[in-house]
Amino acid sequence: MLPNLSETEARLIGCLMEKSVTTPDQMPLTLNTLTNAANQKSARDPVMALTQAEVQRAMRALADRRLVQVDENFKTGVAKYRQRLCGATSFVDIQLTSAQFAIVTLLLLRGAQTPGELRARAGRLYTFADNNDVATAAGALIDDDTPETSLVVRLPRAKGRKEAQFMHQLAGEVDRSVPVGAEAGPHEADEDIAALKARVAELEAENAELRALLDDA
Repeated sequence: MLPNLSETEARLIGCLMEKSVTTPDQMPLTLNTLTNAANQKSARDPVMALTQAEVQRAMRALADRRLVQVDENFKTGVAKYRQRLCGATSFVDIQLTSAQFAIVTLLLLRGAQTPGELRARAGRLYTFADNNDVATAAGALIDDDTPETSLVVRLPRAKGRKEAQFMHQLAGEVDRSVPVGAEAGPHEADEDIAALKARVAELEAENAELRALLDDA
């Protein structure tokens, strides 16, 4: 059964998944670093402004459901966090390949996306050969027999788009009768621009990570 995360919980799980790949040396994340990651203005949709108290409450709720592991230093009182929902080990609830892990991470952080958008934004998470490579990995997460409990669903193709979007269902069942965010993202002629924007977003995210490291130092 899927966990039905809140919007805040989905963002935090997505951040923990992202940072486990992009900055593994920082793992597990401190409360301050996790809050900064959740509130990044780049590579996030929607942009959030969570307080540390809100993040801490959400992490406690996730820990109670065994979706997050909390490592506490009783001498310093500092808690650090890692997610236990998705991955490639036997210690998580949902087993994923590296390609699938990247896709689910991006869907948690940015919502519904086409294969082209996912490939352009995967950056340091995973290198996809082409859009078909993305579609194949995402398609393996779709259960057409029981779509209401499928980890990922394929949405109807929006007008003006070359590809249909994919969306996760970790925050509840998605209405598959209409496209999500049809006005957003690249059209067929805009994929190169999307790739450039994705690279800029990666650089901005790297800067945010460096600032977070300095804050924690």
